Amino acid sequence: MTEAHTHRLRRYATYASVSVSMTLIAAKLVAYLMTDSVSLLSSLIDSSTDLMASVVTLLGVRTALRPPDKAHRFGHGKAEALAALAQAAFIGGSALFLTIEAVRRLLRPEPVGEGLVGVAVMVLSIVLTAGLITFQRHVIKATGSVAIGADRLHYSGDLLMNTAVIVAILLTTWTGIGAFDPLFGLGIAAFLLYGARGVGMEALNVLMDRELPEDERARIAALVAAHAEVRGMHDLRTRSTGVGAFIELHLELDPQLTLAAAHDITDRVERELREAFPSAEVTIHQEPAGLDDERLDRRIAERG
Repeated sequence: MTEAHTHRLRRYATYASVSVSMTLIAAKLVAYLMTDSVSLLSSLIDSSTDLMASVVTLLGVRTALRPPDKAHRFGHGKAEALAALAQAAFIGGSALFLTIEAVRRLLRPEPVGEGLVGVAVMVLSIVLTAGLITFQRHVIKATGSVAIGADRLHYSGDLLMNTAVIVAILLTTWTGIGAFDPLFGLGIAAFLLYGARGVGMEALNVLMDRELPEDERARIAALVAAHAEVRGMHDLRTRSTGVGAFIELHLELDPQLTLAAAHDITDRVERELREAFPSAEVTIHQEPAGLDDERLDRRIAERG
C-alpha cells in the first residue's frame, strides 16, 4: 500500500467521522426536545463532543501528514497524539456535565415522553456508528493512526451507550419509574470517564516518546542479529510518532572492515528494518566490535 493511499484513508476516515457526528447531533437534539430524557441527553452530549473531537482529529491528522520541513525535521506526527489528548479532555468534560445532570434528575425525577421517538433515533445512531467503526477499523489496520484509533475507541463505546439509552427509555416508559433514566446516565458517565483515561494514556505515551512494545523491539533485535556480518547491537531506542516510528541503534561490526564495507552492511540492515517497519525512520550508528565506550543501555541498567 502506497503512502499516498494511506494518507487518503486517514483523510476519508476523518471526513466520515465528522459527517456521522453532525447527522446524529441533529437527530438526537430533536429526539431530546421531544422526550426530555436524561439518557438521551447523555447521548446528545456525547455526539456533540464526538463532533468536536472529530474536528480536532481532522485537523490533527491533516497536520500530522505534512512532510518534514526546516523547523520540524522529525515531521509533524505528534499532532495526532495532541488531537487524541484533546479528545480525552472533551470526553472527560462531557462525562462531568452528564454526572451533574443525572444527579439533578435523581433528586427531582421527571417523566420521559415520546419514548418510541427516542428509541428510533438511537437505532439510527447504532446503525450509522457501526458503519463508521467498520470503516475506521480498516483504516487503522492499514495506517496505524493513533488519532483515528482514539476516535474509533469512543465510537465503539457509543454502541454500548446507545443500547443502554434504549433500555433506559423503555424501562422508564414501561414502569413509570423516573430513576431508571438518570441511573443509566450515571453509568454512561462512568463509562465515558474510563474511555477518556485510556485515550489520554495512549496519547501521552506517544508525546512522552515511550518505547515501542517489547515484541516489536525483540523483532528489531532479531532482524539485526540475523546478519552474519553483525557482531552485536546496543543502545536500541524506539518511539512512535502517531503516524510512524523512529528506530535508532548502534551496530557493532568487525573493526578491520573498510568504511565502504561497513556502509554496505549497514545499508542492508536498514533496508530490512524499513521493509519490516514501512512507516519507520531508521538511524544506525556504526561501531567497531569490542569497543568499551559509554552506553545508554549501561546507564539505564545502573538506574535499575
